[in-house]
Amino acid sequence: MKRRIRAPSQITHNLPFPDISTPNPFLDLSDSRQFPPSKLSPFASRVVVRNDPPLFAAEEAKDGSGGAKEGEEEDEEPEVKEAEDDEHAPILPLSRRELEKLHRFPLIRRRVTQQTGKGKIHRQGVLVVVGNGNGLVGYGEAKHDDPSRATGRAFAMAVRNMDYVDRFEGRTIWTEMSSKLGATRIILRPRPVGFGLHCNPNVHQVLKAAGIKDISAKVWGSRNPLNVIKLLFRMLHAGNAPLAMGNGIGGPGRKLDKGSGVRGKQEIERERGRKLINLRTQ
Repeated sequence: MKRRIRAPSQITHNLPFPDISTPNPFLDLSDSRQFPPSKLSPFASRVVVRNDPPLFAAEEAKDGSGGAKEGEEEDEEPEVKEAEDDEHAPILPLSRRELEKLHRFPLIRRRVTQQTGKGKIHRQGVLVVVGNGNGLVGYGEAKHDDPSRATGRAFAMAVRNMDYVDRFEGRTIWTEMSSKLGATRIILRPRPVGFGLHCNPNVHQVLKAAGIKDISAKVWGSRNPLNVIKLLFRMLHAGNAPLAMGNGIGGPGRKLDKGSGVRGKQEIERERGRKLINLRTQ
């Protein structure tokens, strides 16, 4: 028995094709709102939103009466104002609660000047160190005419630059470390439990933000705070200058181990040929 198949033209003509441009009251839920002229725009505008009616639900609830809702809206008003005041609100990967728990140390505040053909431009330069006190630490630099905005931008940059520091028993470094940047040289030595942080003030703040509790450090040569902080982060953050990668700008690597970052447990075990075992009983 042969089955008769209709031609494609017949199938096309028999099926009803709706007009997509016309809104369907059952499928396309639309919500519209009129906005009168304001100081920013002298023209009236009308906004139509489809498939998302809850967009203006907050406005409708605000117009209605309700004691509890009005109280909640009054509490939320300051947060909205803070977001509106900041023109360049930084987009950070952490929530507001997590940002409030971070250690924040503005270590350097200075006045910077840019010489141009039309004159000098004066701004404020800020360096902020940020850490969670449990292995994450970073620093950020920013410049702006307003000192508060410069601090905010430096804080946002520091949060983006946070990296993990490998610690021994969660309190100190694994081995003695030394490195040099310009005329600044730093030596870090691990210390037993309860020793504390015996070091330079700037080094103390960075190690406190990183969660290192027992260490002794010595800064030789230049004690310029900017060089001290940058050199310390080069030593703490692993991967700053990986081995056999040259000097970073295409030249030969004369000192391959220079600035390679803190050495962790696996590197020490590989170098000594022995496995490290924790002998602490408490």
